[in-house]
Amino acid sequence: MPVLLFLVDTSASMNQRSHLGTTYLDIAKGAVETFMKLRGRDPASRGDRYMLVNFEDFPCGIKAGWKESHATFMTELRNLQATGLTPIGQSLRTAFDLLNLNRLVTGIDNYGQGRNPFFLEPAIIIAITDGNKLTSGSGIQEELHLPLTTPLPGSELTKEPFRWDQRLFALVLRIPGISSVEPEPLGGVPPDDSPITPMCEVTGGRSYSVFSQRMLNQCLESLVQKIQSGVVINFEKTGPDPTPLEDCQNEPVKSGLQPWHCCHKLIYVRPNPKTGVPIGHWPVPEAFWPDQNSPTLPPRSAHPHVRFSCVDAEPMVIDKVPFDKYELEPSPLTQYILERKAPHCCWQVFVCNSAKYSDLGQPFGYLKASTALSCVNLFVMPYNYPVLLPLLDDLIKVHKFKPTIKWRQSFENYLKTMPPYYIGPLRKALRIMGAPNLLADNMEYGLSYSVVSYLKKLSQQTKIEYDRLIALIGKKPPPDAGIKVRWRGGGGLSLAQRRDFTQQLLSVTGVVPTLPMELNAKEFQGFHLAQFTFSRKPQPFRNPYDISRNQLLDQLSRMRRNLIKTSACSFTGHDADQLHSVPIAQMGNYQDFLKAAPQPLRDPDPEQPKRLHTFGNPFKLDKKGMMIDEADEFVTGPQNKGKRPVESNNIQGGGPKRRRCMSPLLRLGRAYTPPVSPPASPRPTSDMDVIDGASESDLIINHLNDNHYSPEETSDSEPDQPSGLIHHQENHVDEDPQDHRHGDEEEEENGGHLEDELDMDSGGGVVFLDDQTPRFLSPEALKKHIHTETMKVNNELRALITKEIRKPGRHYERIFHFLKQIQGTLETRLIFLQNIIKEAARFKKRVLIEQLENFLEEIHNRATNMNHLDAL
Repeated sequence: MPVLLFLVDTSASMNQRSHLGTTYLDIAKGAVETFMKLRGRDPASRGDRYMLVNFEDFPCGIKAGWKESHATFMTELRNLQATGLTPIGQSLRTAFDLLNLNRLVTGIDNYGQGRNPFFLEPAIIIAITDGNKLTSGSGIQEELHLPLTTPLPGSELTKEPFRWDQRLFALVLRIPGISSVEPEPLGGVPPDDSPITPMCEVTGGRSYSVFSQRMLNQCLESLVQKIQSGVVINFEKTGPDPTPLEDCQNEPVKSGLQPWHCCHKLIYVRPNPKTGVPIGHWPVPEAFWPDQNSPTLPPRSAHPHVRFSCVDAEPMVIDKVPFDKYELEPSPLTQYILERKAPHCCWQVFVCNSAKYSDLGQPFGYLKASTALSCVNLFVMPYNYPVLLPLLDDLIKVHKFKPTIKWRQSFENYLKTMPPYYIGPLRKALRIMGAPNLLADNMEYGLSYSVVSYLKKLSQQTKIEYDRLIALIGKKPPPDAGIKVRWRGGGGLSLAQRRDFTQQLLSVTGVVPTLPMELNAKEFQGFHLAQFTFSRKPQPFRNPYDISRNQLLDQLSRMRRNLIKTSACSFTGHDADQLHSVPIAQMGNYQDFLKAAPQPLRDPDPEQPKRLHTFGNPFKLDKKGMMIDEADEFVTGPQNKGKRPVESNNIQGGGPKRRRCMSPLLRLGRAYTPPVSPPASPRPTSDMDVIDGASESDLIINHLNDNHYSPEETSDSEPDQPSGLIHHQENHVDEDPQDHRHGDEEEEENGGHLEDELDMDSGGGVVFLDDQTPRFLSPEALKKHIHTETMKVNNELRALITKEIRKPGRHYERIFHFLKQIQGTLETRLIFLQNIIKEAARFKKRVLIEQLENFLEEIHNRATNMNHLDAL
């Protein structure tokens, strides 16, 4: 899992513009995004980890570390601003410490136990800078120096701040401000001469001098190819040069130091294709012999110095003894070995001071060209393999894994010359061979108790430092109080108070400045200058004569805000121009705008399906919680099955809310119609007895005094009202005015809400028939006439209610308005309601069915209560 750390220069010089019209910082941001796109084409990029560091002070310079996500990385990259100095040494040290933060926790460096190439965490640092002077708080530096002090525990165990699997590459932007007419040089991108170049070469990387956008893209493609899993090793020649081969006898022998004598290159550590993790067996020896009595470990160099001897030797490999093979990166050394065309010869490699009694040490492997002469491989074998491999070969072929005493003596003599940290790998190799009992279990590994305890303590401290740094990343630095004004007078007089300066000024200008005689040198001792806040943009001023009188206070607040720049002020009415001055990255942040907006008013129709604020598509419906209640009818929100909906106009139980009738004339089950004309004479007592003696269920229409009829109802009649329910106003001209006064008083006693009572209780108001019955009818004729008129009205109501049921939506108010106007006996109305429920069931109106059932139940209850009252 390679780590890709981008070190972006955020000094003020990155604000310079190229001939493309963009600043260097914009070019750097685009280069990072382009690199990530190129790297994303490789399937192996799924395990990449991206980090971002800029030139700010620690820990504010770490923008994305071990825990930050890819989205955080991109956000911090876009928010970078070029405002500071160029402390590239401190920033590089911060980058290396960030990479080395958890190496002691995982034990990947394996201090004092040999260097394992297969224990690695490959990292590439890509620095993007303009290559200008290295400026810091102490001044301008000519060379790049990394700070020696670091808060990272265990840093003293390695001489350099980097490790052998970390490489530094630098993209130095040299794009001119004016486009050049000269053609770009062909070939590779040359290295830059900035101070960061030596640092790149020390780590095994290089720098690129970028003069155009095309060269920048070429460098990015080259960097993508350099993301390889491997470690850097210093190869140095020891001893004489090799003898020329027969094919090269006529070539002149070059004297002096050759490029292939010392190479600082990478060896590729290929991961296992099955597990994706590199697998190895043998380490590279340490440059010291471990002493069990030593209380500390000597510091190691970041890259091991491996010396190779040019004496040709025979490559040795035994079938059952494991070995490691690593391919070398192309270099002058690999080119020289391949030009010799000797695939059957090898050069042994050594690490100085790795043996107990030898300065050069014993061989631990060899360099050998591949059989096809396509590459050069480093074979890592057991330490002093020319002695061990013949012994193991005899053990397998001669002794058949039953060693003799002489063989054991030879094997013990070899163990004395082998570093103790090879015991663990050798025990694993013998177990693979089938001889696990050759090494005793109590053999020491070479580290003292104090060293082991010190390494454990360092691991715990590094874990604490890791957690502390993770918590610090992303926190804003505390605001600086300001720039402190220091007195530099030293107690003497200022230049303006010196006599010679005054005389010279008088001779030149002829005017002597008037200065106070006494100046307090410590008057401004605690004075601080406020620092400029880059995040707060100044608001444009206006012509003072253009400011209206009602905006003077707002303009004063704006001026105070521009002067202090410490707190935001709320303005009203004058910064509409600033409302649209929003960065591009924040233009789509519609949710924050909604949070700051005032609370909207209540929806006038809560039953209407709500629409989403979709920022560009206001006609998009909310699909969450939407289900089909019927054909072409959408029901939004959660559906409460088995529960009756409680609406704002319904009482408990789901039925429509009704106001109790206060008038004894307006009872449930009765409808009234006024007479066609006032009676000329009193009705006969026999007829009155017949009508009054009729049962409540049979008597549907009674005469209603015109005092209970409001003439305003005629103008508010429904357009879909059935013809039998149209209200007709009767003008009783010949009535006595006292009757009118009596009616008004009676209306006031009933609360003045007769219209509402007629609508809510008696089923839609007063019923006036077109064809009034004769004044004197027999009971049978009256019943027949009433039944005919009732059927006529109910049929029209049925048609209107069926029409409303078929309409989509949940607007059921008109249906219940018509249901209140049903005529007939209690049984007739119940049958009518049951037929309406069946009609609603045909269209699967579940909510309407529940409300109709509640309405039916309420009619039953009201009828029962009225019967009890009548019985009393």
